[in-house]
Amino acid sequence: MSEEQIPKSESLASKAKSKKRSREDDGGRRKKKKTGYEQDDSLLDTELGVNTGIAFMDSQLMADHLAQRTTKFGTDLSAVELADLYISPASIQDTTSWQEPRTLAKLPDFLEKFTKDPKDLTKAPKQKGAPHTLIVAGAGLRAADIVRALRKYQSKENSVAKLFAKHIKIDESIKFLSSHRTGLAVGTPQRLTDLLENGSLSLANLQRLVVDASHIDQKKRGILDMKEITMPLAKWLSRKEFKDKYTAEEKPLQLLFY
Repeated sequence: MSEEQIPKSESLASKAKSKKRSREDDGGRRKKKKTGYEQDDSLLDTELGVNTGIAFMDSQLMADHLAQRTTKFGTDLSAVELADLYISPASIQDTTSWQEPRTLAKLPDFLEKFTKDPKDLTKAPKQKGAPHTLIVAGAGLRAADIVRALRKYQSKENSVAKLFAKHIKIDESIKFLSSHRTGLAVGTPQRLTDLLENGSLSLANLQRLVVDASHIDQKKRGILDMKEITMPLAKWLSRKEFKDKYTAEEKPLQLLFY
C-alpha cells in the first residue's frame, strides 16, 4: 500500500467504527433509506476497488447484512422461503482480526491466516474435482482475476479451477473437473450450483467456502448489491449440504467473507 493510501484507509476505518458506535448510542435506530453500511460512499475505496465496511462486520453483523440483502431482493419469496436462506451468525467465521486491505494481492495472505496449516493450500485431494477451497465471485471477469491471484498455489498436482461462465462453456468445466486434481476452485454462484447439481463438482473434501464480498466494480457494486447475483449466492450458501457442515462438531466447514 502506498503512503497516500494508508491515511485514507485509516480514515475509512474510523468512519466505519464511528457509524457502528452511533447506531449503538441511539439504540439501533436507523434511517429508512440507509441501513448498516450500505449506500455509504465514504466506505467505498474506489482506488482499491473495495467496500471497507465489510472488514468491520463480525459474524452477527455479516449475518444481519446478508439477511437484509436477501429480504430486499427476495420480494417475490414467501417468509418461509426467506427464512430458508438465512445464515446464522454461528455459521460465519469472524474475520475482523484481518487488518490488511481486502484486495486481490492480499487474498493469499488472508486464506493462509484462516487455514490451520497454510501448506495445505498447495495440496489437492486425490479425488478429482473435489476442492478443499471454493471462492465465490460476483462475475466471470472478477473470478478470472482471483484465479490469477492464486497462481502461487497451482502445480501439476494442484489445479485452481475456473468455474464461471465468462468464455468457459459448462462442458469445459465438467471435463476439467473430471480430469484434474483440484485444490482450489473459483466460480460464480449459478455455475457452481449447476456443476454441483450435475455431479461434476464434489463437496467431499471441502473445508472452506470464501465469498469475495469486499470487491466493488466501477459502478460501486459488490456481490451483495445486485439481485441477479445476491439471490443465487444466498441460495448457494444456504444449501443443506453446507448448512449441515457450518456448525458441525468435527471438521466444520469454514464460511468466510473476504
